[in-house]
Amino acid sequence: MLSSKTQFQESTATQPWRIKLLYDGECPLCLREVNFLQKRDAGRGLVAFVDIADDLYKSEDNGNIDFKTAMGRIHAVLPDGTIVKNVEVFRRVYEVLGMGWIYAITKLPVIGFIADTLYSIWASWRLKLTGRPDLATIERNRTQRLCNLEGRCKVE
Repeated sequence: MLSSKTQFQESTATQPWRIKLLYDGECPLCLREVNFLQKRDAGRGLVAFVDIADDLYKSEDNGNIDFKTAMGRIHAVLPDGTIVKNVEVFRRVYEVLGMGWIYAITKLPVIGFIADTLYSIWASWRLKLTGRPDLATIERNRTQRLCNLEGRCKVE
């Protein structure tokens, strides 16, 4: 007979994620939030964390959200393939982790609109505020790095 702890570990290990969070692993503020959320997830796998800055990131595995789009603002993918973005991502992730009360007020249309507007301002300044190059430079560097890694861009 399995202990209740073993049964819990087995049932949670086979349980699929409930939301897939796409985040920029090179953004220090994003990482702070992701680290907090990972601690709250506590290995349950309720949230699948996908680092879009990873060279192995593939849009086809993540709701067909390409790198540039993902870098522009936060996105998440639900198990049925539905894509969510902006403050709704935070609201849904927090709900999945049992902390939905934190963002619950953003369900009110006026508050949600204001929150999304403020988030859009943050998203447009995120790279600059965190001391990073602009998106075009990041994309160019990524493309070059991937070309070098995969050898696809060599002229023979």
